[in-house]
Amino acid sequence: MKKIHLLLLKSFIRPFIVTLFIVMFVLLMLFLFKYIDDLIGKGFQWYVILELMMYNSATNVAMALPLSVLLSSIMTYGSLGENYELVAIKSAGISLRRAMYPMMVVVVALSIAAFAFSDWMLPIANLKYYSLLYDVRKQKSADFLPENIFSNRFPGYSIRVKSKGDDGQTLNDIMIYKREALEINQSVTFAKSGLMYRSKDDLYLILKLKDGVRYQEDPSENNYFQRQKLTRFRFKETEQRFPMFDLTMTRTPQEEFRSASMMMNLRQIQHYVDSANRNVDSTVKTNYALIKPYIKYFSLPAKSASVKKVVPADSVLLHGVNDQLNAYNNAASEVRQVQDMIRNRTDNYKDATKSVRRYILEYHKKFNLGAACIVFFLIGAPLGAIIRKGGLGLPVVISVIFFLIYYIIGTIGEKSAKEGDLSPIIGSWIAIAILLPIGIFLSYKAATDSALFDMDIYKRYFKRLRTRFSKVNTPA
Repeated sequence: MKKIHLLLLKSFIRPFIVTLFIVMFVLLMLFLFKYIDDLIGKGFQWYVILELMMYNSATNVAMALPLSVLLSSIMTYGSLGENYELVAIKSAGISLRRAMYPMMVVVVALSIAAFAFSDWMLPIANLKYYSLLYDVRKQKSADFLPENIFSNRFPGYSIRVKSKGDDGQTLNDIMIYKREALEINQSVTFAKSGLMYRSKDDLYLILKLKDGVRYQEDPSENNYFQRQKLTRFRFKETEQRFPMFDLTMTRTPQEEFRSASMMMNLRQIQHYVDSANRNVDSTVKTNYALIKPYIKYFSLPAKSASVKKVVPADSVLLHGVNDQLNAYNNAASEVRQVQDMIRNRTDNYKDATKSVRRYILEYHKKFNLGAACIVFFLIGAPLGAIIRKGGLGLPVVISVIFFLIYYIIGTIGEKSAKEGDLSPIIGSWIAIAILLPIGIFLSYKAATDSALFDMDIYKRYFKRLRTRFSKVNTPA
């Protein structure tokens, strides 16, 4: 038994590691394709992009781990069935349940590790990832001088470049307007060519201009009506520095993101939900206390002596049309006032309850990751034993189909729970609840050596049905 267990473990661990890295790589490429415009052309250092990719990979574990378990389990038992190793194991008197026992232990241990990761490491990774992504996306582009466009990226200057060289640094036909007080262009520089590069400390953009002229207009010092002074400078080569302090990426304090549900562990989420529920309850009581004075009524005649009549002290008998109109107008005014009050407080109540539902969803999602690994193993292992196909062909197709079913159902349930159409507990566990019976059914079929995917059986069955219908429809 120990040798068989070791064989199964070796057959599972190798494809599991390979598929995990493949899925993580695919998800990382999807991230790069999605945010490529926010990363390229902004002058980031290489380690900023590498750090962002590392945090994104950590956040993708919640999606990559269940898919890897499903794919590797199908590949493992499919390969064992394809090579008749499962037949040899069963001929030795070992059932499929017994053969799945060591793998089930490994998957349960992996599920516990996944739960610990989602509770301890994932909130930290989410905090660092989303805070860095927010700063990266709001960063201005590093394409300071586009062609044939007046760029106002540098305060006090308007710069136009007619064309650039292939290296992106050589400039042709440069025009620089310098704006002084009151936004008046008092200096303009023309240059036939130039070179653009950054300073060593990356704080200034330096333009090295060649073969140019500068016109500068100075206002009169004594009398406003005197003629202004115009100066012309010709140069063979000169340099101009433009500060880039406002173009350097600044990090937002991470404390501003800690209130999000994805950035909290179980203890923090439970504390937030308890405090939020207390606030919701106090809001309901406050709403009732505010509306209660507007509730005025006359009681119906008492049916027995034990029932007391409740009549407001300020009630009067209305005689005449004017008194009735005044009473109706006062009542309508109070109704509109109550409606406005209720409308504003209802919006606040909906926002508060929606936030509570979102945090409850996040609370249960931390358990879903481990449960999904177990359910996908219960689906993948018997499927591999039934289809008896290893490699990356049919197992990949089946894995993607089941994972899409899980992901679509989970997304619909999560969205419905956030909108209040479903309970957060049902919305977070509905995908697991649907796939678990499928896994149990497939395990039963694989244990009983059912030819579930044998097409010849289905052909023979439909052939018998066709023959039976043809006999029924044949006239006597």
